[in-house]
Amino acid sequence: MVPARFPPRARLRSPVDFEAALKSGARLNERLFTAAVHPNACGHARLGLAISKKAAPKAVARNRIKRQVRESFRHRFAELPPLDIVIFARSGAAAAAKAEQRQVLERLWQRVAERHPGKPHG
Repeated sequence: MVPARFPPRARLRSPVDFEAALKSGARLNERLFTAAVHPNACGHARLGLAISKKAAPKAVARNRIKRQVRESFRHRFAELPPLDIVIFARSGAAAAAKAEQRQVLERLWQRVAERHPGKPHG
């Protein structure tokens, strides 16, 4: 089994990259999460998180959501095409069970891969 990692190269860190994904990226909505997806030239997928206080008022809940999203992304990283993906939590994400969050995220990654076919870097 290949270990699932979240290396620095897989993180969306530059404000310019966030802005590009938010302004010109396609939006994919699920019940608990929204993804802004924008092609990149890095050759691999990168993840950015935007979990607002409106979606999860308490810091503990925001951090739990971030951990769930990162964990899910780590497992799907090799299967995703080269895209910048910014994930937003929607209202109700903080109250949802972990299993439900995982299920919604899996469906979201599946939709991202189907909608933006490209060569996975795995």
